[in-house]
Amino acid sequence: MALTLQNVSKRVGADIHIRDVSLHLETGSLNVLLGPTLSGKTSLMRLMAGLDKPTEGDVLVDGESVVGMAVQKRNVAMVYQQFINYPTLSVYENIASPMRVAGADKATIDAKVREAAELLKLGDLLDRTPLHLSGGQQQRTALARALVKGADLVLLDEPLANLDYKLREELRVELPKIFARTGAVFVYATTEPHEALLLGGKTATLSEGRITQFGTTIDVYNRPADLITASTFSDPPMNLVPMVKAQGMMSFGGGSVAVPSSAQDLADGAYKVGIRPHHLLLHRPEGSALEVQAAVSTTEITGSESFIHVESDGERWVALTHGVHRVEIGDRIPVYLDPSAFFVFDAADRLVAAPSGLR
Repeated sequence: MALTLQNVSKRVGADIHIRDVSLHLETGSLNVLLGPTLSGKTSLMRLMAGLDKPTEGDVLVDGESVVGMAVQKRNVAMVYQQFINYPTLSVYENIASPMRVAGADKATIDAKVREAAELLKLGDLLDRTPLHLSGGQQQRTALARALVKGADLVLLDEPLANLDYKLREELRVELPKIFARTGAVFVYATTEPHEALLLGGKTATLSEGRITQFGTTIDVYNRPADLITASTFSDPPMNLVPMVKAQGMMSFGGGSVAVPSSAQDLADGAYKVGIRPHHLLLHRPEGSALEVQAAVSTTEITGSESFIHVESDGERWVALTHGVHRVEIGDRIPVYLDPSAFFVFDAADRLVAAPSGLR
C-alpha cells in the first residue's frame, strides 16, 4: 500500500497540532519522523492510523480516501513508547492475539509467535503474564505483537526508548529489515538524530506540527533546507556563529578565516554559520581554522564523550569531543571553527551553502 497525506491539519480547540502536512509514503518504505517532544510526531501518527480525523485535508491509501473509515477496518499496527499489553494473557497469547482475531490456523500462529519471540529475546518468557515482566520485556512483547500482525501500515512511536542499550542497537538494525520484507509502510518516530541516521530510509523533520523537510535521511542531514531543520537534525543543537563575509574572508569576534569553497559564490554580507558540536574543535586542526577565545560555562562528561559548553562574545556553543576532556568552569580556552564544516544560512534562515560529504 501507499499512504498519502494531502494538506492535512489538525486543530484541537484553539491549538494547532498539525499544520498543512503533505507526505507520500511508498509501499515497503522506511520513514522516520524526527523532532523534539511536542513537535507533532504522535499526532501525525494518529492521523495516519485513523485514530483521529484531520480538521482539514485528506488521508489516502492507494489513492482512496480513508478519512472516516473505522480504524478496525484498516490493517494498521501501532506501538507506543508506553507499551500496551493484555494484562491477563500470557506473552504467547499477547503476541498471538492479532492472528487469532484474523482467523489464522494454529500451526501458523505458533510458528510466527516463536519466530518473533526468538528475535525479541522472549523465548523463555512465553508463559509469563505482563505483570511478571520488566518494562523492557513488556515493550518487546508489544513489538512482537505488531511484528506478527502483518499490517499494511506499521507505526512505531519511540518504541525502543525503554530498552537496554545493547538490545536497542540490535533492534535498530533488525526491525527495518523485518518490516520491509512485508511490503508495509513503516513509520518510526524518534527525538534522536543519530537514531534516524542508523535507521536510514527517508526522514521527515517536524517542528511545531509542521514538516520542515522530507527526503532521503542522509540528504536531509547533509543539506538541511533551513536552520530549523538543521537544529532538529543535530543533538546537541547546531552551534550558530554570526559571521560577515567580505573580500574572501569570513569574520567573527575580531578573527577571520578564508571563505570555504562551498560559499565562495555568495554575496558579501552577514550570515549565520552553523557548526555541529563535533566540529567545534578544542585542538587546532591541520588545515585552516578560526581560533576563538571562549569561557567554559559547564561540562558534561559521559565517560566516552565530553560536552564542553562555552561562551564567546555573547554566543553560547557546545563542543562534543571523544573521551574525558578536563576543564574547569570559568577557564578561558581556545576553540577552533573549521570552515570545511560550515553550514551557511541567509537572513531568512535558509541554507545557502553546505559542506560536502557527511558532516
